[in-house]
Amino acid sequence: MYCLAIETSCDDTCVAIVKNEYSILSNVMSSQIDIHRRFGGIVPEVASRRHLECLIPTLNQACQKANLTLKAIDLIAVTRGPGLTGSLLMGLCLGKTLAIIHQKPFIAVNHLEGHLFASRLDHPDITPPFISLIVSGGHTELNLVKNWGEYVHLGRTRDDAAGEVYDKIAKYLNIGYPGGPLIDNRTKDANPVRFHFRGGLEDQENFDFSFSGLKTAVIRSYNQLPENSKKDEKLINDLLASFQQSVVRTLWKKTFRAIQKTGIRTVSLGGGVAANSYLRSYFLQKGARYKVKIFLPSPTLCTDNAAMIGSCGSFYFSKGKISPLDLEPNPRLNLGES
Repeated sequence: MYCLAIETSCDDTCVAIVKNEYSILSNVMSSQIDIHRRFGGIVPEVASRRHLECLIPTLNQACQKANLTLKAIDLIAVTRGPGLTGSLLMGLCLGKTLAIIHQKPFIAVNHLEGHLFASRLDHPDITPPFISLIVSGGHTELNLVKNWGEYVHLGRTRDDAAGEVYDKIAKYLNIGYPGGPLIDNRTKDANPVRFHFRGGLEDQENFDFSFSGLKTAVIRSYNQLPENSKKDEKLINDLLASFQQSVVRTLWKKTFRAIQKTGIRTVSLGGGVAANSYLRSYFLQKGARYKVKIFLPSPTLCTDNAAMIGSCGSFYFSKGKISPLDLEPNPRLNLGES
């Protein structure tokens, strides 16, 4: 079964073709980073207009790489939400149009659930139950995956998402955009204990996160530095490394608390921040220490991509599920909602 998948939840235009749920024949992504860099962040209206320009070329490229025509496609899967309304609308419009023209079944996919299926693509042996940590620019949340399609919400951020804080701090310190990869690169040889930060709710007995206060603390520490010290690259890198360690430590503490609460010793990570090299190393080290099995998708599958949408859509289609063509985008869709 060949599934054509479209992902346009934010600023990346993604089209993929997935065979039989697990095999990626093509996974094409058109980035808008250069466009949004001048604004220091994503401008929703600009993002949706760019999707309009890039969707057809990206679609053609995905078909060429897979060496398939649209006639050979058996299913069309599209992200319905959560995300930016205008961006979601672009992908849904194309997916519905293709489904009507080529008379193919159509299925809408939850973007967050797609991140769960990213691990499934790279690790076919992963089986529920397991703890899922989704960390991205728009989401930071813990869920218990009882089975594929059956989820129990444990906790989420009460304010800024982890990736959002990376971008905001990078913007304030004039480091550039996107903040996540830039901070990750700058902190590889830095000292993560030179400054002392605490994540919000880090030591509380719940599964929720809070990063807004941490963001404020980092900016305050930067502002308190002498002007000549702000030009000291090593000092700034240590500041960023200390911030990053606080984020990752908080993510692990909450995840480990979920492990202790449920007794489940398997964890899957997903979302763009899961591509962070320090986070990946930290979780693998802690997993080895506490005998917790950590599943990490490849960095390409951590960031927004259409292959994970195709895998998820194919799974539900194999269970007899399809979606109506009058379905609207839902920018606030929760995990477990289709």
